[in-house]
Amino acid sequence: MNRDLTVGNPQNVLWKFCLPLFGSVIFQQMYNIADSLVAGKFAGESALAAVGNSYEITLIFIAFAFGCNIGCSVIVSQLFGAKDYRNMKTAVYTTLISSGVLCIGLMAGGLLFGHSLLTAIHTPKEIMADSALYLDIYILGLPFLFFYNIATGIFSALGDSRTPFFFLAVSSLSNIAVDILFVAGLHMGVAGVAWATFLCQGISCILAVLFVLKRLKNIRSEKRAALFSWAMLGKICVIAVPSILQQSFISVGNIIIQSVINGFGASVIAGYAAAIKLNNLVITSFTTLGNGVSNFTAQNVGAGKLKRIREGFMAGWKMVWIICAPIMVLYLLGGKYLLYLFMDDMAGGAMEAGLQFLHIVVPFYLVVSVKLVADGVLRGAGLMKQFMGGTFTDLILRVVLAWIFAEQFGVTGIWCAWPVGWSVATVLSVSFYRHGPWRKKA
Repeated sequence: MNRDLTVGNPQNVLWKFCLPLFGSVIFQQMYNIADSLVAGKFAGESALAAVGNSYEITLIFIAFAFGCNIGCSVIVSQLFGAKDYRNMKTAVYTTLISSGVLCIGLMAGGLLFGHSLLTAIHTPKEIMADSALYLDIYILGLPFLFFYNIATGIFSALGDSRTPFFFLAVSSLSNIAVDILFVAGLHMGVAGVAWATFLCQGISCILAVLFVLKRLKNIRSEKRAALFSWAMLGKICVIAVPSILQQSFISVGNIIIQSVINGFGASVIAGYAAAIKLNNLVITSFTTLGNGVSNFTAQNVGAGKLKRIREGFMAGWKMVWIICAPIMVLYLLGGKYLLYLFMDDMAGGAMEAGLQFLHIVVPFYLVVSVKLVADGVLRGAGLMKQFMGGTFTDLILRVVLAWIFAEQFGVTGIWCAWPVGWSVATVLSVSFYRHGPWRKKA
């Protein structure tokens, strides 16, 4: 069901809209968590390290899919808020066509240079073959990743956060079952993990795109919408390209950090692979809630209701802290048992490394969550320079400090780079938000 986010109490509107998004991202992360969990439990520590090692490279492709999602979602939200349904449909069709072309190029580049990337990040020889195999199968499924992300972005732009939730719930649970079947039952190893994700995400992608096209058909416009528009592509790119650059540079930064971590051996790689999955579950959840704030902001910008944006920011801030508190308690007190889901040894080097990462990083979730809400407002309002400023500050600090601290303090120093980067970038993002155009209107 489409929902107008420009009317009603902002706090109530955001809660009703964002909670299904939060549920969706939990199931989305279950894809990657299930891969690592099944690999670690049924194929061993080396398989867990291989999946975790390749995952950092897959984030580059996810960055492009995420950028297409955000670019389309923000523009469609603004047009939906302005009730310009003809151009809204053109924005959707233009995104689908241009994203398909982009996806083909990325697949070709990934298949040609994937092994070189694994070599560049100093992948240990004992996990190179499995890492390359997982990465190749993942790249074959990129069309599903792209079009599914675009479909969920369109649903969110129309104020419908429930439909993507149902798709993800079914496909993620199916992915876990197929993971176990392929790895534990058929003994396919890392290949089984990759093919399970390929199949389940493919089915959910096809269904999601069909539902989107049906939803658009039911929205009537006075004139027939154009299938492609260069002018519309330009508007989408204004939002999408900075978002792609943001996520891509974050991915590149993570790859650099991964290359530093790889120098400490397979046990540390495995511990980091498990801990970063738990960390990404939280960060991606906050990012998705920030995306919900982006949709709220974009619709209200389109409707000219700037005063509601400040109310939306405060409501989003309160929402992420309410969600953040129990997660922090769970990770700090039960982190050892959560990490044990991915490995067999509760006293080995992998467990020690994973626990240390969580204990250093988790207390700063309260800080980074505020940044991601502020980023959501900036992106939804089209203030991309400010959005990029906070993001790149975080990334550059984390990468540079991880490299420097690793020389001085070992693995502990790498983990400490996260809190420093988050804290400085949060100050910047909140400052940019406070000087937004809604301040004068209010």
